[in-house]
Amino acid sequence: MSRVRELMDMIVQRGASDLHLNPGRPPVGRIHGELVSLSGDVLDDAASEALCRELCSAHQWEEVQKIGTTDFGVAHHDGNRFRVSVMRQRGRCSAVLRLIPSKLRSFDEIGLPDSIKPLLKKPRGLILVTGPTGSGKTTTLATMIDWINRTEDAHIVTIEDPIEYYHGHHKGLVTQREVGVDVPSFTEAMRRVLRQDPDVILLGEMRDLDTISAAITAAETGHLVFGTLHTTGAARTVNRIIDAFPANQQEQIRAQLSVALLAVVSQVLLPRADKKGRIAAFEVMLMTPAIGNLIRKNETNKIASTIQTSRKLGMITLDDYLLDLAKKGLITREVALESAQDDKDLEARL
Repeated sequence: MSRVRELMDMIVQRGASDLHLNPGRPPVGRIHGELVSLSGDVLDDAASEALCRELCSAHQWEEVQKIGTTDFGVAHHDGNRFRVSVMRQRGRCSAVLRLIPSKLRSFDEIGLPDSIKPLLKKPRGLILVTGPTGSGKTTTLATMIDWINRTEDAHIVTIEDPIEYYHGHHKGLVTQREVGVDVPSFTEAMRRVLRQDPDVILLGEMRDLDTISAAITAAETGHLVFGTLHTTGAARTVNRIIDAFPANQQEQIRAQLSVALLAVVSQVLLPRADKKGRIAAFEVMLMTPAIGNLIRKNETNKIASTIQTSRKLGMITLDDYLLDLAKKGLITREVALESAQDDKDLEARL
């Protein structure tokens, strides 16, 4: 068996989320958030390069030579997949492999609030899943898409770079397009998607003004659109979208968002108190007349307090969610405070 396959097997067996191949250190796994050496053999430049070459196709290796990095998905024999990034750094070759489990998880398994489910039946609107890199956004989106696929008669088009979870056809019909393989860019895919009779569109990343603009337009014209941003908290997410536009368009975008946006689900992944893996904490903002009004009037600083007083409607702030997890003993007090939006306030409440 090849050395790369052996290392992938170790990652799956040990419940790690990532594999790092870096010269000067043995292969490293991220297990429950901590970096752990997987063997005693330190990789030298040649060994690290050989592993990177083994991962890449001829085209991908050429990309590393030309632009210094390449990203792609690779299948593992047990049905799992890995998202791979091979790069040059200090003139040497390194790689990071993120494990994408083959089993799609349920709402209960990832702890996603049930207040999201009614939104997944809506005929149109924009749902944003946000959080830092590695916070489980892809898994949350895959769970939502799988739920729609199993319960709704809908054509779902996903645009991803690379494709991470594979979806079969169930009650719905799923078309998955990979940027760089099936279509040159997110912008081009979004330009074409409205001609492909979609009911639901999943946009892997909202990287630039064109993509954000296309997503809002699609949500307004009768499609349910899912997108991700690397922001934490609902208010920051709304501001990040508005700030992407030139000043003379921002008022119009506020008006559009106040109508098109259905929800912002913001999440972080935290180490469990019992050290048995990680647990997600969520902030959920649902669009209501009050929230729409704050977005239109450019008073996003009041969104957090509105979410806090709207818990009976299914909303929750990240700090309230952290408080609940800490009170149940699922995370430590220290972890809760580290991740809080307002740590002084949470400390007083704990």
